[in-house]
Amino acid sequence: MAKQSIFGRIAQLAKANINALLDSAEDPAKMLDQMVRDYSNSIAEAESAIAQTIGNLRLLEQDHAEDVANAEDWGRKAIAASRKGDELRAARNAADADKFDNLAKVALGRQMAAEKEAKDAEPTIASQTAVVDQLKSGLDAMRGKLSELSAKRDQLIARAKTAETQAQVMDAMKSIDLLDPTSEISRFEEKVRREEAKVRGAQELAASSLDAQFEQLEASDESIELEARLAALKAGSGGPREVTSGQ
Repeated sequence: MAKQSIFGRIAQLAKANINALLDSAEDPAKMLDQMVRDYSNSIAEAESAIAQTIGNLRLLEQDHAEDVANAEDWGRKAIAASRKGDELRAARNAADADKFDNLAKVALGRQMAAEKEAKDAEPTIASQTAVVDQLKSGLDAMRGKLSELSAKRDQLIARAKTAETQAQVMDAMKSIDLLDPTSEISRFEEKVRREEAKVRGAQELAASSLDAQFEQLEASDESIELEARLAALKAGSGGPREVTSGQ
């Protein structure tokens, strides 16, 4: 993966507004799950690419350290050869002295080459170090976003379960309300009241019939008394007189 594409992926994911994305999602839970998978995959890819970039940087640093060490070593060799040449020249051994001076020049040449390689590598090492630092920072941001996503997913799932439980409780409450025993008692009470009213009506009807019978009886008593009085009246007057002849 190219470094530029890594930078783009990290920047895009690290700057993502999770809340805005969730607000526009039809199914936030599924979207969170997908985002967690995407972040996890991107982090794994970024970790692999960053590890490779760091590995390359460490190789550059190792080569640079070797060039610096070689330059120092060739410098020491040049000094040693130069001193030996000076000693031989002081001993009036010019031929051998020239040989060691030439060796000193060769060592100095190797030193200069090593120093040049080390110096040429330094800008690349500096830029790669900056890249690695940026990639590490971006990777940390991605990991932070992943933690945020995971926390939001857990919160959302917990809230969904709570809402589901509350809905079940409300349904249960509605069922309890529909099967409220007090409502059954009220209906039974109303039925008893109707029966009581029916009994009272029957009692009133029976009382009315009884009054009619007493009225009839009273009327019959009056008729009997009337007949009795008529009979007494007739008995008191001796009844009709019989007319005899000769009077």
